[in-house]
Amino acid sequence: MAGKPKLYYFDGRGKMESIRWLLAAAGVEFEEEFLETREQYEKLLQDGSLLFQQVPMVEIDGMNMVQSRAIASYIAAKYKLYGKDLKERALIDLYVGGTDDLMGFILIFPFLSAEDKEKQRIFIVEKATSRYFPAYEKVLKDHGQDFLVGNNFSWADVHLLEAILMVEEKKSDVLTGFPQLQAFKARISSIPTIKKFLQPGSQRKPVPDDKYVETVRRVLCMYYDMKAN
Repeated sequence: MAGKPKLYYFDGRGKMESIRWLLAAAGVEFEEEFLETREQYEKLLQDGSLLFQQVPMVEIDGMNMVQSRAIASYIAAKYKLYGKDLKERALIDLYVGGTDDLMGFILIFPFLSAEDKEKQRIFIVEKATSRYFPAYEKVLKDHGQDFLVGNNFSWADVHLLEAILMVEEKKSDVLTGFPQLQAFKARISSIPTIKKFLQPGSQRKPVPDDKYVETVRRVLCMYYDMKAN
């Protein structure tokens, strides 16, 4: 029997969090090695484990996989969360891509200067409510099914729920005016594997704090502030 996937990243969300979500949604147990020092990162480089000299990296099925989108695509396909045919896979890629764009605005948030954070919070909420959430609201309404693609739980549903919860951390009532998304959130959150992942004590990471930011900066030698959109 193959061993558990092993995730190499920081003890925080970043680009690995969506991979954690996907594995958890599939009911797959995984191990983690947290990068806390520059030496750990350099060892992975020296071992040739990081093809493009960056994390996240996941050991799975005898491979050292990098590039978060490639990792997630593999996991989705392996655990049948990637649609039943080419058309469904294309729609899943489309919806995941849109959600990625929204989440990208959130991923940089912890690294912003204090003065830029409030500006970015407003920007995130505005983009979510004017561009992304209306699109998914329409998809669900027109589709008339419980899930985004076909009538089966997929990577697209996992990713959208993750994004919704991340935006709600910036504005708790952000789904006001989006009844389809409110119902979607309740449905997907009640799926047993997702419900388990949302419970305290799971491998889901909390909102990034200053310790996480400082660790990432130290390990990756990032000594500059990012800019808000």
